[in-house]
Amino acid sequence: MDRTDKAILRALQRDASISNVALAAKVSLSPPACLRRVERLKELGLIRGIVALLNPAALDAGMLVMIGVVLDRSTPESFSEFEKAAQQVSGCMECHVVTGEFDYFMMLRTKDSESFNRLHAEQLLYLPGVRQIRSFMVLKQVLSTTQFPI
Repeated sequence: MDRTDKAILRALQRDASISNVALAAKVSLSPPACLRRVERLKELGLIRGIVALLNPAALDAGMLVMIGVVLDRSTPESFSEFEKAAQQVSGCMECHVVTGEFDYFMMLRTKDSESFNRLHAEQLLYLPGVRQIRSFMVLKQVLSTTQFPI
């Protein structure tokens, strides 16, 4: 990966809707050469996808909740069951296996505390193999980015 590839990646992280012609001009390439590079970066797995970043508050999902989960058993089966079920939780944006006090951290988006309470009662309490759930409602988002440092 050379500096032109890095410039392409930086530009696409800032605005993936940029036209190929505009991107080519930004990185000093011809449009066909730029398109070939972007396709190569996709083939190499450096670009996983092109998405639109939505405004959670405008879509009634302004509350961000981080949840720490402790399972009652540490077996491959219990982890697998939990992971499969976690993917079905409404508003679950991320789920990560972690070290330390918790086995997983989940990030959920919901409308407000009332809708989170409903989600907790209807879905989270029924996740398989869970011994403990700790919820952390985000009061203020200090930093959230999708831009990877290149």
